[in-house]
Amino acid sequence: MADAAKSVEPPLVQRQVVHIVEDDEQFRLSLLDLFQSLDIEAEAFEDAASFFERASKADSGCVLLDVRLPGVDGIEFQAKLHANGFDLPVIFMTAHGDVATSVTAMKAGAVDFLQKPLRTIDLLNAIEAAFCLDRDQQQERYHRIEIQSRANTLTQRETQIFGLVVSGLMNKQIAFELGISEIMVKLHRGSVMRKMHAKSLADLVRQYELIS
Repeated sequence: MADAAKSVEPPLVQRQVVHIVEDDEQFRLSLLDLFQSLDIEAEAFEDAASFFERASKADSGCVLLDVRLPGVDGIEFQAKLHANGFDLPVIFMTAHGDVATSVTAMKAGAVDFLQKPLRTIDLLNAIEAAFCLDRDQQQERYHRIEIQSRANTLTQRETQIFGLVVSGLMNKQIAFELGISEIMVKLHRGSVMRKMHAKSLADLVRQYELIS
């Protein structure tokens, strides 16, 4: 971890797209028409396989997902998203929803669970909430990358002390643990605080938790 990290540039705002995953072609096209009329970017997929084959990880936004899909159903699809490298909020829609299914979806992190026929206002509110959540997630990812970049500038000794400090050990205990003087611990600890841009011990702990 001793190599100097390259400066981290703030990410460009990714295009937010509603990824429609719906096997009913007529309904799928009607959603595309609706979003086009509202100047909301949208792309449509007939099933999970076509989504994972054609969807771009460079795009952000959300997934508008039918619960009942051929092959992989909506609940299984939701579980596969992260495993396949997509970090997109999910809005479920169904004409056959039941309480158990909706509870499962919401517990797994779904933004909303909409009943067909969809009310436009409910759909737009859910998409707005999903886009807000997506922007928050983008910012959190950038923050984590930025902190990791700072940590990459630490020397091997500073990295050791970083971990011991956030574990709650005092300088005297760290010195004993590493077999160095307490003065050296203080010097390295100060360097860690500066390189990590930490304003306090609590701030240093929060940063450590984000990258560990």
